This record gives sequence, C-alpha cells and structure tokens, in this order.
Amino acid sequence: MSVATPPAVPAKTASAAPRRRGSRSFSPRDRRILILMAGVPLLLHVGLVWVPSLLSVVLSFTRWNGIGGLGTIEPVGLENYSQITTIYTPFWPAVQNNLLWLAVFLLIASPLGLLLAVLLDKEIRGSRFYQSALYLPVVLSLALVGFIWQLIYSPDQGLINNLFSSDVDWFGDQSINIWAVLVAASWRHVGYIMVLYLAGLKGVDMAQREAAKMDGATEVQTFRHVVFPALRPINVVVLVVTVIESLRAFDLVYVINRGRNGLELLSVLITNNIIGEASRIGFGSAIAVMLLVISLGFIVVYLAQTFRKDAA
Repeated sequence: MSVATPPAVPAKTASAAPRRRGSRSFSPRDRRILILMAGVPLLLHVGLVWVPSLLSVVLSFTRWNGIGGLGTIEPVGLENYSQITTIYTPFWPAVQNNLLWLAVFLLIASPLGLLLAVLLDKEIRGSRFYQSALYLPVVLSLALVGFIWQLIYSPDQGLINNLFSSDVDWFGDQSINIWAVLVAASWRHVGYIMVLYLAGLKGVDMAQREAAKMDGATEVQTFRHVVFPALRPINVVVLVVTVIESLRAFDLVYVINRGRNGLELLSVLITNNIIGEASRIGFGSAIAVMLLVISLGFIVVYLAQTFRKDAA
C-alpha cells in the first residue's frame, strides 16, 4: 500500500530573504518629499542665518558706509575692534548693562519662574487662572511691553507715581532707569521660564517623589535631591534661553528712549552704527561679532560641563 507524500515546499530564493528589521525603502515620490521638507528649511536657515553671520564677520574687518557698491569696501584689519575697545565710549557701559541684564535674569527672574512653576504644579485652587495671568506677558512683544511700562513709569500720569504721590523720572534718571527696565523685562521673562519648568515638572516620576516622602524627606529635600536633578534637561534649555534673551535684548530699551541716557545695550549700538546716521557697517558688524562671541562663551562653557557630567 503506497502512502501519498506531501508536495515539496519550494526553497526560498535569495531574493525572497526576509528584510532586515528597521530597514525601509522609500519610493521616488517619498524621496522628493523628504528632500523638499528638509531642503527648504535648510536653505532658509543657511541663507538667513549662516550667510549673514559669516558676512558680518568678514565686514567687521572693513570700513564701509553701504553706499557706492561693494567696490567701496576698504579692508582695515583689526582697526574696528581696536577703536571699539579704546575710543568708542558707549561700548563698555553697554557691556556692563548686558551683563547686568544677564545676572538679573539668571539670579532673580529665572529662579522666580521656577518657584512659580513649583507652586502651580501643586494644582492649588485657581492655578489655571494664575498660570494664564503670569503667561500673558509672554505673548506680548517686547515693544508692546515697553509701551505698557511707559504708562506705568510715566513721571506725570504714571501708575506708580500716582499711587505713591511721587514725581520720580523712572526712565530719565540714569541711576535707576536700568533697574526700572529690568523690572519690565523680568515681568515677561518670568512667565516664559515658568511655562518651561511646568512642562518639565510634569515629566518627573511621581514614584520617586512618593519614595522620598516615605523615607521622611521634607518638601525642600525632595525638591533638592529628587525633582531638581530630574530637571537637568530643562535647566540647559532655560540657561540657553536666558543667555540669548539677555544678550540680544533690544526692543524694550529702543522703544523707551532708543537706548540712550544710560540704557545702552550692545544690540542698540549695532543698530545705531549700521542703520543710523553714521552708517558704519563695518564698525557695527565688529560689535555684532563681539556680541556673538560673548553669547557663545557662556553657552559653550555650560554645555561642555553638562556633557562632561553626563559622560562621567
């Protein structure tokens, strides 16, 4: 009696081998879309950020008033940098004001934003209203913030002088005007930092907090040893944002009095030299390069230390 044998299964050819996990083939249409989606932003970034930055570095070694075409550009070497640091009197007060701006944001405004975020994270009664009210200045432009605080600080009809029956010229007095402007700038910056930290606090593991409480840790100890270390990525973002916001500050003081009378900032000096009456494009570009170097110095040092700790 013969037994029927099952049909033979054809062996898999090399071409029918299973595809590697994670590999993916793109159709020509997909490739065109990816190139378009990545290429257009890249071209815009290079054309609007990197090219002007590199041209500013080149122009910082020249003398040019922007009139007469590129043939009128005169190379001067390091003369612009030498004049900025020696005979250009507004430069060092502007550096001092920018560093003061940075110190106030780092030591006062940003910690205050963190404190507000911690309080609102506890979901106290009315927390959504407080969060919206504190974040409201962030959606306003700094120019509009300047107009608002001009009404508050007005020596004649300002809110503060009317409340306290005083006649202080908050923006005219050089001994206090920088502090008045910093209060206005911090009003906006605190809300921005608060939202960043609120987002970070939502990602902290609640199990770690509960474990710390069960071990007898106080609220302060829990925040110091559990919550704050978990916010390291947000701290890096806050530092970068704070440095950038401090050193590129422009709108607020320019709206108030065009950065004069003790309110000089590096960004205002750049604007006044490049598009002002003097029209010294090479000189203004040199100030811009110095501002770029100062900004990168703070960011690179902190990021290098952060990455070194992570690697260890």
